[in-house]
Amino acid sequence: MCLTYPPLNLETIWEILNDTLEDATANQLVWHCLGYRYHPQSNHWETDRVQADWREAYPEPPNFIESRPATVKLTRSIPAEHKQLLKTQLGFAGYKVGELVPRQTRRATIANWLLSYLASDSPSPA
Repeated sequence: MCLTYPPLNLETIWEILNDTLEDATANQLVWHCLGYRYHPQSNHWETDRVQADWREAYPEPPNFIESRPATVKLTRSIPAEHKQLLKTQLGFAGYKVGELVPRQTRRATIANWLLSYLASDSPSPA
């Protein structure tokens, strides 16, 4: 598994919302921001940079597109002042009723969490 990340910017976040960025890439970007590091030589996930509550719940990074519990945890980790960043910063009005499926709402959660990460002055993934 070779992990490469797009730049963490508004264009990438729109790609997540518009479903033009692959699920695997969206997941990998969040994993990296959470602190997960993959070592292909040992086929092992390093978690020493991951907050304890995430490390305990997910010793290996979860698939946020497929896992409702992981996405709920991601949502709960967004500070209250950042919960509406999709609307206030991007002007994102949400999905239409016919588009409102779990996969799309989970992608919106990923996008909002990444906006929150950026707003928290966290370093961009390298």
